[in-house]
Amino acid sequence: MDRLKDKVAVITGGNSGIGFGIAQEFKNEGIKGVIVGRNQETLDSSVAQLGDNFIAINADVTNLADLERVFAATAEKFGKIDVIVANAGGGAVGTVATLGEADFDKAIDLNLKSVYFTVNKALPYINDGGSIILIGSNAAHRAYPNFTLYGAAKAAVIYFAKGFSSDLLDRKIRVNVITPGTTDTPAFEKFVPAEQIEAVKTHFASVMPIGRIGQPADIGKTAVFLASDDSSFMLGAELIVDGGMTYLSK
Repeated sequence: MDRLKDKVAVITGGNSGIGFGIAQEFKNEGIKGVIVGRNQETLDSSVAQLGDNFIAINADVTNLADLERVFAATAEKFGKIDVIVANAGGGAVGTVATLGEADFDKAIDLNLKSVYFTVNKALPYINDGGSIILIGSNAAHRAYPNFTLYGAAKAAVIYFAKGFSSDLLDRKIRVNVITPGTTDTPAFEKFVPAEQIEAVKTHFASVMPIGRIGQPADIGKTAVFLASDDSSFMLGAELIVDGGMTYLSK
């Protein structure tokens, strides 16, 4: 299992959930690199599980100076970067009737602006021929209640995979996007009372065509494919990894 042996990766939001699942699968394929997050406790615990080939950097992806610092520190530690995963994001929960300007700015900064500038600030440090992986959401394709802003931002991220790939053709840098559906991550704890979490997960599993919710490893294995030479003929593509919700659910 050495498809990514000796490659260097940066994974934003790599300290928990989908980002950590990606980091674990990358580790299994021989990669080394950096996980980025804002919670020092989860950064410490996650990097301890990943082992000596990973370091953790505490940084805010909505802060451009922090992004500059992340990529400069990665290059200083490991050399040129081969894979960027722009995973950091989060839901602004509410409707057009309830979310105001401050909510809008926060959601767009975290879910869209940060993705643009993660790629922008990475470019001096990434190898030609590298792979950039963006993380979308099937909320970009389905109008889930209270996720209008989040879904709109993720729809733009899905476009970024096409636009960035076109922009970077001369450097042969491939940009693709993974679109997850409901995935078993700590995000449930932010929106659901603790005593209801298992019931909510069971409900989601019951409406998903595949009969279960996603696991971070499902997204991680897809990211390995996009990071590796196995996907060398793919650029600007969206891989929907959502248990059939977008295409098969009623």
